[in-house]
Amino acid sequence: MTTTLPVGVIIPAAGRGSRMGGSLPKQFLELDGRPILVRTLGVFLELPEITRVVVPVAADRFAEAAALLKGFFPEEMGSRLRLVRGGSSRQLSVRAGLAALPADIEVVLVHDGARPLVTPQIIRACLRRAVDGAVITAVEIRDTLKRVSASRVRETIDRSHIHAAQTPQGAPRSLFIRAFERAEADNFHGTDEASLFEHAALPVAVVPGSEENIKITRPGDLELALAIIAGRRAAAGAGTGERMKIGHGFDAHRLVRDRNLILGGVKIDHELGLLGHSDADVLTHALMDAILGALGCGDIGHHFPDSDPDLKDIDSLTLLARVMEMAAGQGYEIANCDMTLVCQRPRLAPLLPKMRENLAAVCGISPDGINIKATTTEKMGPFGRGEGIGAHAVVLLRRC
Repeated sequence: MTTTLPVGVIIPAAGRGSRMGGSLPKQFLELDGRPILVRTLGVFLELPEITRVVVPVAADRFAEAAALLKGFFPEEMGSRLRLVRGGSSRQLSVRAGLAALPADIEVVLVHDGARPLVTPQIIRACLRRAVDGAVITAVEIRDTLKRVSASRVRETIDRSHIHAAQTPQGAPRSLFIRAFERAEADNFHGTDEASLFEHAALPVAVVPGSEENIKITRPGDLELALAIIAGRRAAAGAGTGERMKIGHGFDAHRLVRDRNLILGGVKIDHELGLLGHSDADVLTHALMDAILGALGCGDIGHHFPDSDPDLKDIDSLTLLARVMEMAAGQGYEIANCDMTLVCQRPRLAPLLPKMRENLAAVCGISPDGINIKATTTEKMGPFGRGEGIGAHAVVLLRRC
């Protein structure tokens, strides 16, 4: 823990991303199977010292963003994670985010929604300084700088004291309020939080950033980001000797009357449902067991016992989210998984795409990374006689 003070983070994501091209804002584009904004948020939400995260988004993207983040962070939405409507500029969006933070938040960090490769080390270094005053993350300029006009070099700029600003940028909340009040009084519009602090005559400290902490702005940045992610995976694998882990899961439940039939988070119209302490979603349970097996963390019975009254009739997708948090805590994410439902009836084939979407959203991967098959046993055995439904899952985890 870097501070015991309540910490709030604002992730402005209301921009249009015109330099990227296309109709989808850059923060919603996929990067290695997950939207850029989701990757950015994931780094902050994994840090226990972060009390609240507020994401200002464009008003016409609010519903889309809400559905996206609820799918990836079902337990965080409404508690640690909140969406607000942003403004027509970054400054107005950050102002809206600041107003939405709870009154007890004392330290605030701001980070670009399209800067997904920030590390916990950079965040914590910035936070340590933000407790005492304004701070930005920045890197020294390596290239020679030229002032150019009309396609001609006019002068060479001394780069010895030049830094490129990154995020996070932060300060005690009181300094943010002072800087915004001064900017509004003077009708000043800054390009980042540091410019607001400077305009308010507040000293701004600098902590080292990283050349890898890039902001996704143009199409080529996506390729660079993918290369950085691949390099980090390779380095993590080389350091531990474990780049991939595989696990298998199996679950089965009895079919009974007066119970809902839920598979992969999909409620199915059927006269029978699965009996269990939770919602008895065997497909999701099999996937959870496979992930826990790959991590070497036992099984779902150990982590979610049927003796726990808080788990009575709980949505299994909520439990899957907890298992994914365990995987992330060990530095792993799902590369892909293959699952098989064993069921005589009802017919499940038309429902499999929705099951894939549900599971992929919670696991933080593209639906392409999940395969679900349904088979019968030609009326042989308990599954064939319609006494129950079973599910198998095989999952491959990789370093993230």
